[in-house]
Amino acid sequence: MARVTLKTPEEISLMRDSCRIVAQVIQVVKGLIKPGVTTKELDDVAEEFIRSQGGEPAFKGYGSNKHNLFPASLCISIDDQVVHGIPGNRKLVEGELVSIDVGVKKNEFYGDGAWTFPVGRVSGDKARLMKATEESLYRGIEQARAGNRVHDISSAVQSCVEREGFSVVRDLVGHGVGRALHEDPAVPNYGQAGTGMVLQKGMTIAIEPMVNFGKFKVTLDADGWTIRTSDGSPSAHFEHTIAITDDTPEILTR
Repeated sequence: MARVTLKTPEEISLMRDSCRIVAQVIQVVKGLIKPGVTTKELDDVAEEFIRSQGGEPAFKGYGSNKHNLFPASLCISIDDQVVHGIPGNRKLVEGELVSIDVGVKKNEFYGDGAWTFPVGRVSGDKARLMKATEESLYRGIEQARAGNRVHDISSAVQSCVEREGFSVVRDLVGHGVGRALHEDPAVPNYGQAGTGMVLQKGMTIAIEPMVNFGKFKVTLDADGWTIRTSDGSPSAHFEHTIAITDDTPEILTR
């Protein structure tokens, strides 16, 4: 049974701070994305910025296998990599898609967000994929209201994506976020409207469509982290942490 922690206004205020840093990191990194930059260079800048703001990189040292903890502050996933790409010496190349995923912990609370960017000019297909994925995120957020159900979010994301001919990844989901980086409830990107847990004021969740140009199936690389599309097609990833209120959901990572 899912155990959901409702946040007080004071706790949501603390989360705003960690989420602000998430949003700023994404903007800082966005300004550095260009052909020839290595993913490690982006990661180094992100970590320095997070720490300068009094935060901690939430992803660094994360994991259940103590022999293979995540080694970086950002997940940087390129083209057919869906999520959890490990920064290194790979240089960005014109025409690629690069997804930047960042988590920050500050004052005992977490924020989580992701955005996909073009490296230089990209194909029309990749541009459409990014646009549809971003749009599906906001369609999902619109459903994140007290009294609605979790799968109202899921269904809104799925229908938006599939209308454009793309597919939502099913092996990975959004999630609650708060004192832990991953809390209940799970927030899938597919599902039947009107089902799932009832959403309540004070819930804080990360909605994160992961969308493939081709089929939805994914595989795990030998590094134990990097997830990529099984068919080699490109993928895009957009994520916001939001708070559910009595009215319009608040995007904490805006």
